[in-house]
Amino acid sequence: MSLSFISPIRIGFLKVVVALAFVVLIGRFVYLHVFEHERLSRIVEHNRENMRTLYSKRGDIVDARGNLLAATREVFEVGVDPQAFDQEEDGEKLVELAKILELPESEVLEKCNRRLREVEGPNGVEKRDVRWVVIAEAVNQEVYGKVNDLKIKSVYGNRKFQRHYPGSSLASHLLGFVNKEGVPSMGVEQYMQFYLQGQDGWREFEHDGRRREMAQFKKREVSPTDGMGVQLTLDLVIQHIVEEELVKIARDYNPESATIIVSEPSTGDILAMANFPDFDPNLFFKYKPEELKNRAISDIIEPGSTFKAVTVAAALNEGVTRASEVFDCGQSVVNHKDRDLRLPSDSHPNGRLSVTEILVKSSNRGAAFIGVRLGEDKLYRYARDFGFGQVTNIGPAGEEKGILHPVSRWDGLTITRMPMGHAVSATPLQIHFAMSVIANDGVLVKPRLIKRAYSSDGKLEISFDPSPRNRVIKPEIAREVAKMLMGVVRSDGTAHKAEIPGYEIAGKTGTTQKIVDGRYSHTAHVASFIGFFPASRPKLMVSVIINEPKMTKGLSGYGGVVAAPAFHDVSEKLIRYMGMKPVNGEAQVAWKGGPLDWSR
Repeated sequence: MSLSFISPIRIGFLKVVVALAFVVLIGRFVYLHVFEHERLSRIVEHNRENMRTLYSKRGDIVDARGNLLAATREVFEVGVDPQAFDQEEDGEKLVELAKILELPESEVLEKCNRRLREVEGPNGVEKRDVRWVVIAEAVNQEVYGKVNDLKIKSVYGNRKFQRHYPGSSLASHLLGFVNKEGVPSMGVEQYMQFYLQGQDGWREFEHDGRRREMAQFKKREVSPTDGMGVQLTLDLVIQHIVEEELVKIARDYNPESATIIVSEPSTGDILAMANFPDFDPNLFFKYKPEELKNRAISDIIEPGSTFKAVTVAAALNEGVTRASEVFDCGQSVVNHKDRDLRLPSDSHPNGRLSVTEILVKSSNRGAAFIGVRLGEDKLYRYARDFGFGQVTNIGPAGEEKGILHPVSRWDGLTITRMPMGHAVSATPLQIHFAMSVIANDGVLVKPRLIKRAYSSDGKLEISFDPSPRNRVIKPEIAREVAKMLMGVVRSDGTAHKAEIPGYEIAGKTGTTQKIVDGRYSHTAHVASFIGFFPASRPKLMVSVIINEPKMTKGLSGYGGVVAAPAFHDVSEKLIRYMGMKPVNGEAQVAWKGGPLDWSR
C-alpha cells in the first residue's frame, strides 16, 4: 500500500502514541527499579524465604513404677498454600478433603482462596501473598494419610506435638494440663515446666515458586532438644483405688467435694491424691474453674477434732499432763488467768475422762482443759511446728497456707476453741501431714511428689530427695500418742468402722461444723478421718475428707459415719495390693495390757 494514501496526521499520531508507550514503559521500569526497589526486594525476599519451626517433644510424666501418666503424641497441622492452589485441577477434591477433616466445604474453600493479606510496612500498609493458611490444627497420622492420598499439591502438613493423658481423669489435679497454645496450667505440668518443655529448633531456607526447598540457599538449622521426663512418687494403682472410692462417696453422699490422700509417713512421698469433682485434662476446656482446682492444697477448712491429736501431743511433750491424768469433762467453765471461760459442749455428756479417753472419745471439753493447761504461746508454737499456718511446699501452684492467727489476735475464747480444732484453718494436705508427725516419730517432713527428672537418652538424672523439715515432738511421745489413737478405732471409739483386724489402725475422726452466714451450722459438716497403719511401724497414711455429705433423714455426717468406712475400704485394698502381713497376735491385743513392739 502506498504511503501517499496515509494521512501525515495519522502517521504523526501513531509515532506519538508509540513514543508515549515507550516513555510509560521506561518510566515504569525506572520507578520500579529505582524508587520501589527496596520495598519490592523486601517482598520478594519475604516470599522466597521461609523459617520453619522444628518442634521439640515435651517430656513424659510417669508414676513411681514407670507407668505413663502424660505423654506427647505426634500430630499434623494441615494447611494450604493459596498461591499454589489450582481451582480447576483441585477444586473437586475439596469436597473429599472437607469430609476427611470433618469441616464445612465452604470454610475449606475460603481458606484455599485467601491469597492476599495486608501488613504494616515501613511506608504504610503493604499487600503480600499468603503462602500458608491452617485448615486443621491437630490431625492424627491416619487422617493425615488420607489427606495425602488426595494428592492436592497445595495442601500439606507440618508435624507438631500434642499433649495426651492416657488415663483421662486419673490424677488430673496433680498433673494439670497443657493448653492448645502449649502453655502449661496447674499441677506438675506447670511446676516442672523448666524440665519438661524442651527447646524448639528451627530451619531457615529459601523455596521456589512451587515451594520446593532450594538446598543451596539454606541459611541455618538448629536441631530441637526434647524435654526431660519426670517421675512422680505417685503409684498408679493406689491412685486408681482412691479415685474409685471417691466415685463411691459421690454416689452415696453427693458431697460438695471430697479429698483422699495417701502417703508414706517416713519419706513424705505422695502415693495418691485425688479430689471430687475431677476433670479430664484432654478436654480441660469443657470444665468449670472450680472443677479444675486441686482442693487438697487449695481448700481451707477447720481441722476439727483431728487437731486434738496435736493438742494432746504438745501437752505430753511439754510435760504439763500425762496420758492417765483425769479431767472432769462435766464442768462447763474453766478458770484461766483469773477469768472464768465457758467451755465448748460435747455431742454426748462425759464425766471424768483420762487424757487417753479424751482423745478416744473426742471430748471437746477435755481438749479445752488440756489447751488451757498448755497455754496460748505453747499451743500456738506447736500448731505452727505441726505445719499449720504455712504452706507445705509440695510444689504445684495454688497451695494455700491456711489460717493460724498469732496470739496477739486471739480473743478470750480461742484458748478453749483451738484445742478442739476451731479458730484454725488448713488445707487437707496440711492436716494430713500434721498427723504424719505422730506416725513419723515426731518429725514433720516435706511432702514429696517429684521423684526425679531424666533425659530422653537416660544420660542425665536429677533427683529430688525426701526432705525432713523439723522435729516437733520426742519419738517416745509420738509413739505414745499413736498408741492412744489405736483406741479411736475400738468398738467404743469414734471410728470403729475404720478397724481392720490384725493391722493396728491408728487415727482420728473429725466432724467440723461449717460457718454459714457467720455462724457454725448444725447441718453443714466436713467429715474426716486421718489414720495410719501399722501403728507400731507406720507404712501408710490415709486421709479422707468429705465436704458436706448429704445424709438420709435422722443421720449426721460425722467423720466416724462417712469418712471412717471409706478409710477402711481404701486401706483394705492397699493392704492386699502391697502384700502387707498382719501383725502378730500379741500386738493385736496389746491395747488390753500386752506389749507393743515400738522398735524401728
